[in-house]
Amino acid sequence: MGKRRRGEGCIYRPKGTANWWIKYHLNGKPYAETSGSPDRRAAEKLLKGKLARRTLGQLIPGTDRITFEDMTTDVTNDYKVNGKKSFNRMVDSLDHLKSYFVGYKAQAITTDRIKAYSRERQENGAANGTINRELSALKRMFNLAIQAGRIYQKPYIPMLKEDNVRSGFFELGEFLAARDAMADYLKPVVTFAYYTGWRKSEILKLRWNQVDLEAQIVRLEPGTTKSGKGRIIALEGELLELIQAQWEKRKVAEIPGESTALLCPFVFHRNGKPIKDLRKAWIRACAVAGVSGRIFHDLRRTAIRNMVRAGIPERVVMAISGHKTRSVFDRYNIVNEEDLKEAARKTTEHAEKQRTTAVVTPLKKGSNS
Repeated sequence: MGKRRRGEGCIYRPKGTANWWIKYHLNGKPYAETSGSPDRRAAEKLLKGKLARRTLGQLIPGTDRITFEDMTTDVTNDYKVNGKKSFNRMVDSLDHLKSYFVGYKAQAITTDRIKAYSRERQENGAANGTINRELSALKRMFNLAIQAGRIYQKPYIPMLKEDNVRSGFFELGEFLAARDAMADYLKPVVTFAYYTGWRKSEILKLRWNQVDLEAQIVRLEPGTTKSGKGRIIALEGELLELIQAQWEKRKVAEIPGESTALLCPFVFHRNGKPIKDLRKAWIRACAVAGVSGRIFHDLRRTAIRNMVRAGIPERVVMAISGHKTRSVFDRYNIVNEEDLKEAARKTTEHAEKQRTTAVVTPLKKGSNS
């Protein structure tokens, strides 16, 4: 092979070694790395690729050494530093990804291997929604590595179609029956959820410093919600009466082991202590009400549907429920059989009205039209 021109790099084999090495310059600084092969052609190909990426401004020395484990560390630190609420779910996703990609270099995680991972997870019984959460974590890992300048590109990561979107909701009678079957300290919790559509964690963590009884509003501060944005709702009717009743209970609630003068900071509590979990009570109440299988989140769907049916503008409903995107909101704005019947009834009434009000003008004899 002829002598290379200046700037084209070089290929060499150090004395006493079997593998060929390559050497090139980037921004005036020399870089050398092994091709990992005793075949000179492999080294030629590696060097050619490096120079091509340098021309395109995509050459980042050391990218070949970035591993899956390196990216795992980066994404874990990112979640910790930013205090993301989904940290535990991300860790669970990483555990599954590690079982397949541990030991891989970043550049070896190709689209074909990612598809093979998805197939293996499906064969092991994982739902498509669960796999997509794991693939989202993988995407985040690659994006962080690119932002940090550790790699220059990422593979295409195909997401799976999800058919497991829930569509449960409560009719008024079903809600009342389930609420009646609950312990007294939980009835205000489910009532608040029924009217506001707030998430369970947002309700159980609600404190009195977020409530303004004089102005009759409740606030969720920015950073305390899933979307990160703050929200405000107005208190009216049964919702206002509920909060006022909870305030009266607060005055007499004694916290075990504490002074009776220390009032409970939580709006919803059990004998002065925060409510940590209500799953067993919820399952039992739904069974008694004859609506087994419903989940607490169905109250969120119900509240949204009720507000839309009441004629509240959808942008206002989204502000109350805390939905950030329209696509997710539409999944909660459920149309059921009764909605379809109501639509058919209104369509029929409209058609009948047209028949009774329509004026028919007969054509004149001899008209050419």
